[in-house]
Amino acid sequence: MAKHKHEEHENHERWLVSYADFITLLFAFFVVMYSISAVNEGKFRTVSESIKAALHPVTHQEPSSLAFNIGQSRPSIQAASLSGPKNEAVRNLRMLVESFKMVSQFEAAHFQETTNGDIIITIPDQLLFNSGEAAIRQDALPFLKGIAAAMLELGRHVRVEGHTDNVPIRTAQFPSNWELSSARAVIVVRVLSELYGVPAGHLAAVGHADTRPVTANLSPDQRAKNRRVEIIILEHAPPAPGLLPEAGQGVAGSGNELPAEVGTAVTPVVPEGESALSP
Repeated sequence: MAKHKHEEHENHERWLVSYADFITLLFAFFVVMYSISAVNEGKFRTVSESIKAALHPVTHQEPSSLAFNIGQSRPSIQAASLSGPKNEAVRNLRMLVESFKMVSQFEAAHFQETTNGDIIITIPDQLLFNSGEAAIRQDALPFLKGIAAAMLELGRHVRVEGHTDNVPIRTAQFPSNWELSSARAVIVVRVLSELYGVPAGHLAAVGHADTRPVTANLSPDQRAKNRRVEIIILEHAPPAPGLLPEAGQGVAGSGNELPAEVGTAVTPVVPEGESALSP
């Protein structure tokens, strides 16, 4: 008797293998895409919080639509009342410089606190000025605005020093590096005072030309380090200059009158027809 052949049943679930492979590949694709596009939220949050903390005195100000014109009306920044000790304001200033170094082209800016309490902020010249010029670049104004707010919070005296390299400059506007370094220091002082409300009596501008290099002037990189502006926030106010008493008045603290050569000016009598400059 012949055996009956058993018919093979068709497997209708083969599609599950291909479907599972497709889902696996699709999942792997999205994992790769996510790993490429994911943002480091920890670093982003740290940068964001440091910027907010450092710029707290100025973030509440309305943005100004005024053009950068020295001497015209300016948006004033009022000094915020200190809610903590002075070292908190110094810490905020340090965070301001560090935050700008992380998120902008100001990575070459440098913050230093000396042993006597002075604070030195070093800014390379290319971040503030174009080559051979003394006009502030527009993209440097937010940085100076944050520094001005910290100055108002600290209430200290500030000295701005301009430095150049040893390459001579001879233009109609700047006959030498003395004029260039002085003009750059002066324009920074005017921005801090006239644009951002730092009291003019707390500011001073000094030009050193190439007399105080931080490194040798033997290469372009070394010369670039020497071309800088230093904003020095002083721990102690400089002594007030003494005023000479008016003519005929005694010296303060004594009843003696001033000698004639100190208290009065002697005007020489020049015969008619002769010059006072002639020997």
